[in-house]
Amino acid sequence: MNAELETRLRAAGLDPQAVDGLVRTALAEDGDTDVTSEPIFPPTATGRADMVARQPGVVAGLPVAELVFAILSPETGDGLKVVTRVEDGARIAPGDVLLTVEGPLVPLLRAERTALNFLTHLSGVASLTRRWADEIAHTKARVRDTRKTLPGLRALQKYAVRLGGGVNHRMSLADAALIKDNHVAAAGSVTAAFTAVTAPGLHVQVECDTLDQVREALAAGARSILLDNMSIAEMTEAVRLTDGRAELEASGGLTIDGARAVAETGVDYLAVGALTHSAGALDIGLDLSGAAS
Repeated sequence: MNAELETRLRAAGLDPQAVDGLVRTALAEDGDTDVTSEPIFPPTATGRADMVARQPGVVAGLPVAELVFAILSPETGDGLKVVTRVEDGARIAPGDVLLTVEGPLVPLLRAERTALNFLTHLSGVASLTRRWADEIAHTKARVRDTRKTLPGLRALQKYAVRLGGGVNHRMSLADAALIKDNHVAAAGSVTAAFTAVTAPGLHVQVECDTLDQVREALAAGARSILLDNMSIAEMTEAVRLTDGRAELEASGGLTIDGARAVAETGVDYLAVGALTHSAGALDIGLDLSGAAS
């Protein structure tokens, strides 16, 4: 990996070595030989291609796509040269060229699907997040992701959420405590669970199913409360009860159609697992514009 690309990945909050490993794992799924392209194109064949948006959205994952091409560049001779045409996180429209790649044609075609897999998925996450963020932009609330991520892709998916205007919740179980119903049941009460978990410097969030639990959490000293599957009326009352003493996050069954009403209750965050577990791929294609032997 060249130093410039490594720097860009770090600036995006990504671990270059971890991303490199993910890309190599994805490429390995395609095997060592392209039995379609290799018989058709001589080793000397070169080409140029553009990655083009087919639908509007927010682009995410361009450095990852670029890394795919870099890894498949021949070790000798001229490699694949990539020029990005837009910045990650930009709003894009159908027909926008996102990046251009040129060089040896066989490795270019080998890289195509893997590069698009990363780019279309991450752009789908960013685009869905942007829809949520735009829906509640008139309020103080922010849309926040969860740990409902695809195995191995958490860092990349959460990066895409940030590009779409969302906020990341904890990256792992070690980052912050989230006391859920099973913890409360095992401990015997919200207060007991909160007391057991609380430690200096540790962010502790308490999941509450009822307003009585909200009152108990506040009395115990909670400064972050998750309102689980509450009605608009209950969330409004929770905001009144809290009166700024704790941040409130709405969770459970939220839909984009109802996002505005939830945000207008005065909560601080909307927890949306769908940002990562249900985002559709953004339609992006690779168009070959020329080939030469």
